[in-house]
Amino acid sequence: MAESMPARQPPGATGVVALADGSLFFGQGFGAEGEGVGELCFNTAMTGYQEVMTDPSYAAQIITFTFPHIGNVGANPEDVEAGNPHAVGCVVAQPVTAPSSFRSAGRFDDWLARWGRIAVAGVDTRALTRRIRLGGAPNAVIAHSRSGRFDLDALVARARAWSGLEGLNLAADVSTRQSYRWDEGPWQPGEGYTRPTLPIDAPHVVAIDYGIKRAILRRLVGAGARVTVVPATASFEEVMAHRPDGLFLSNGPGDPAATGTYAVPVIRQWLETRRPLFGICLGHQMLALAVGARTVKMHQGHRGANHPVKRLADGKVEITSMNHGFAVDGATLPAGVRATHVSLFDGSNCGLELDDRPAFSVQHHPEASPGPQDSVWLFQRFVDLLRSR
Repeated sequence: MAESMPARQPPGATGVVALADGSLFFGQGFGAEGEGVGELCFNTAMTGYQEVMTDPSYAAQIITFTFPHIGNVGANPEDVEAGNPHAVGCVVAQPVTAPSSFRSAGRFDDWLARWGRIAVAGVDTRALTRRIRLGGAPNAVIAHSRSGRFDLDALVARARAWSGLEGLNLAADVSTRQSYRWDEGPWQPGEGYTRPTLPIDAPHVVAIDYGIKRAILRRLVGAGARVTVVPATASFEEVMAHRPDGLFLSNGPGDPAATGTYAVPVIRQWLETRRPLFGICLGHQMLALAVGARTVKMHQGHRGANHPVKRLADGKVEITSMNHGFAVDGATLPAGVRATHVSLFDGSNCGLELDDRPAFSVQHHPEASPGPQDSVWLFQRFVDLLRSR
């Protein structure tokens, strides 16, 4: 059984996380004042809290960081995956300390406040994580008030009234509104983000933005591709107007079934062209739906930078970065579609490939940011496939 949480607010508490079942976790609020509602999840990564907070896949989610020292290296304008944070807020064990990194341009708590994101420190994140593991990811409200005054009943009621992620089409909310070119490559020590000079005949990739991370775009450029990004709702005709050699399906938030209502028809038309396709995370789920498989809501989801994934082709294991609360039901993959990767944590599907056309996808994040780079070779595989055709 999960621990029972105190219903009485302790003296000096200026932050609280209120769960839909009435449980209350008190602490010290920091970042912005106010309240926000979302799904409460946990992330086990030891690094990259800025990348996590700005990942569009975390829209409508409150993140419990299991690593205790969040904010210790400060914040800077380079370590972001989008123009602004998309997570509702975060919960941490220890108060944010002074930065201790030569790359720091400011404190993490100040960065959160500037972007209007709420955080609570001093929470027993181990107990909170166990609660999520046992009971699943709950709806919750995170709140911060310097006065320490909260209407706790109202916060719990708001958490109970929220619809949850199932059925939500969040990809259209976080996606770009217009197409654009991307030419920035991976970060290099002493140089920052590079801009490689690519030949005019370099393979051209159209990336559909369901909530794309900048690190993905940089990896595509670093592998030698010219990249054009289009909105999540772009039609097949709009995609083809850019004359792409290959199609990339990005990560993103929300229920894949909801996004699939407009994404799947475009993907099916693309597959008829028999040109290469590569998908990551939500893009993996979109490809699965397009070929007739199903997706399911996970009990707690996979979020962190230490997830072992087995490659079925050769049995090798890669340690990967993950962030997803829905998964492809591997039992529903139709004939002609092969599972290529599997999670060693729970056996869930983490990759697929079509037998009769050059299309493949993975559930994990080979671009990392944060996380290990064991799977970064997939970007080169995709671009090399474009060159060969």
